[in-house]
Amino acid sequence: MSSWNYIYTHFNPVAFNLGPLAVHWYGIMYALALISALYIAKFFSKRYFKSILPKTLDSYFLWVEIGVILGARIGYIIFYDPNALYYFTNPWQIFNPFANGVFVGIRGMSFHGALIGFLIATWGFSKKHKKNPWLFLDLVALSVPLAYVFGRVGNFLNQELVGKATEVPWGIYVAGILRHPSQLYEAFLEGIIVFIILLFYRKKQRFTGELIAMYGLLYSLARFVAEFWREPDYQIGYLFKEWISMGQFLSFFVAISSILLYFYLYKKSQKEHKRV
Repeated sequence: MSSWNYIYTHFNPVAFNLGPLAVHWYGIMYALALISALYIAKFFSKRYFKSILPKTLDSYFLWVEIGVILGARIGYIIFYDPNALYYFTNPWQIFNPFANGVFVGIRGMSFHGALIGFLIATWGFSKKHKKNPWLFLDLVALSVPLAYVFGRVGNFLNQELVGKATEVPWGIYVAGILRHPSQLYEAFLEGIIVFIILLFYRKKQRFTGELIAMYGLLYSLARFVAEFWREPDYQIGYLFKEWISMGQFLSFFVAISSILLYFYLYKKSQKEHKRV
């Protein structure tokens, strides 16, 4: 066995301390994900979305980042936390980083919750500034996947969302059990692979909104597959007679919604083209 297999035994999830506050690698990775998404978007906006001005993009991403953080946290509580009722009757505890007087950070974020928060923020921004939301969503579809890799690496460094038990030589020991590094599988499938497909698909884009619909479908498929190597959330387990996880269940509905959205936008573009 190599040192890789035992990486968690000699790796500290806390990057450094600021007095009594412990700064975790997970928090750093989450911040990098948000920042990198903005700068990747700026790069692509200059090349493919020149109608989106830099100041407008900065304002939009401020809205989106707030929506993502709120959605990710509240979504986790709704979808995964067994103490959801406690949080909604004590809402000030949702973002409380202290537990029993000790700073532990904010734990528990949901991608699907972040997605909902992101869509609400996009809708609100577009309404207020009278912009085409689908144009921004297409830009996000290209910008998010690579930034998302930071989030999954953060899960890995934080020793959470661990994989199923395995015997593969690249497995990671977690509490004495060799497990798949499923967080890295997800970083590769949901981040890098989805990005590469969308980058090449962009050249064939036929209507506004097509990229975000494709992203929703591709991410959901990648997430559904990756979860076969991931241990289900311990507080929930499997759904429907031990068949699928909550992540797969939510991804299924996102995939169906993305397909419906694709055909809706396609038909809408065809009607607009005929009127022209």
